[in-house]
Amino acid sequence: MDSQGFAFWVLQGPGWLLFAYLAVAQCLSALDYDLGVRMGTQEPEERITKVGVAFWWALALGDLVFYTPLLGLGLIGHATGRGWGEVILAAALGITVYWPIVSLATVAKARAAPGWSLPKDRDYWIVLPVIVLWAGWGLWHLARMA
Repeated sequence: MDSQGFAFWVLQGPGWLLFAYLAVAQCLSALDYDLGVRMGTQEPEERITKVGVAFWWALALGDLVFYTPLLGLGLIGHATGRGWGEVILAAALGITVYWPIVSLATVAKARAAPGWSLPKDRDYWIVLPVIVLWAGWGLWHLARMA
């Protein structure tokens, strides 16, 4: 497999995994946050306060109405070789770099806040930097190919 074929799958494979995760964990949580808590994909109010719930729900809502559809459309356009697909995928990848950074900053800054207690704080610091690196690489790759 040539490097372009490999790069295609490095973008598409994780991209569709992320899309599926967002559809289940974030989009459903935007419609019913308590469902996300029961699924273990959202934090309960007892751990992050009402303000934390409002913040995570707002991110889920943004994912539902804009980011997840944008990512899906970009992946489809990229997979089918449409020029617009790369532009839309690059926009989605920009968001993909942005939201984990915002989330990590929130987790770090809120750590000492009254009522904030994330027992799986470490999971954020493992998963989200990987997502940032993948999306950053994807942006670099799309720019290089343009």
